[in-house]
Amino acid sequence: MTIFNDLRDASVLITGGGTGIGAALTEGFVAQGAKVAFVDILEDDSTALVERLAPSAVHRPLFLKTDLRDIAALKEAASKAARAHGPVTVLVNNAAWDDRHEIGAVDEAYWENNLAINLRPQFFMAQAVAPGMKAAGGGTIVNFTSTSYMLNIGDMPAYTAAKAGIVGLTKALAGKLGTDNIRVNAIAPGWVMTGRQKELWVTEEGLNAMLARQCIKAPIQPEHMVGPCLFLASGASAMITAQTLIADGGML
Repeated sequence: MTIFNDLRDASVLITGGGTGIGAALTEGFVAQGAKVAFVDILEDDSTALVERLAPSAVHRPLFLKTDLRDIAALKEAASKAARAHGPVTVLVNNAAWDDRHEIGAVDEAYWENNLAINLRPQFFMAQAVAPGMKAAGGGTIVNFTSTSYMLNIGDMPAYTAAKAGIVGLTKALAGKLGTDNIRVNAIAPGWVMTGRQKELWVTEEGLNAMLARQCIKAPIQPEHMVGPCLFLASGASAMITAQTLIADGGML
């Protein structure tokens, strides 16, 4: 793994950091020697991750059990991370819920709940950490979107609407916060083989169809998202902001 020296001892906050892509990101930043706090709603998986990473960590990762739909709880988690590790200078908005849903089955409550997980927290977490980043002289925000909204996929319209919204939010935040030396970028993964995906939706036929469209003929794994995220979080990408990095094996 490439070592980004400016990430050592950095105060990093990751949403959805206990499982899937988020767990890989937590592990990746811990391996850089960063002070990592992560929020997740899944207590058992998150606690197990902390205990697995702690023995070799420069700084023991901090798990903050949080329901991101609760904005007050989200802001308190950001405050706890800052109290434990200093002002957050790297925020990774990773948490998402890619539930499939038919158009006719979506009611107002479902729609609001979906966006309360997939879009609203990204803004309010950025709002919560931005003052500390400004006081620290700058920071980086990495928002996870998805290639799904670019592919005309019809079985998760609320999710793909949120993921498209993240790109707009990324550009708006970058435009507003750039004068405070805060960079904001997004990563759009392809179909990543997380445990949830493999349990619920991956079939041999579906995976082969996706691999046929990728330039790189290998399944995308959670750890493949770590390098792009570390790069965008670090000073190696110092003049990159308001951008979306597509990490899909060349499928698009």
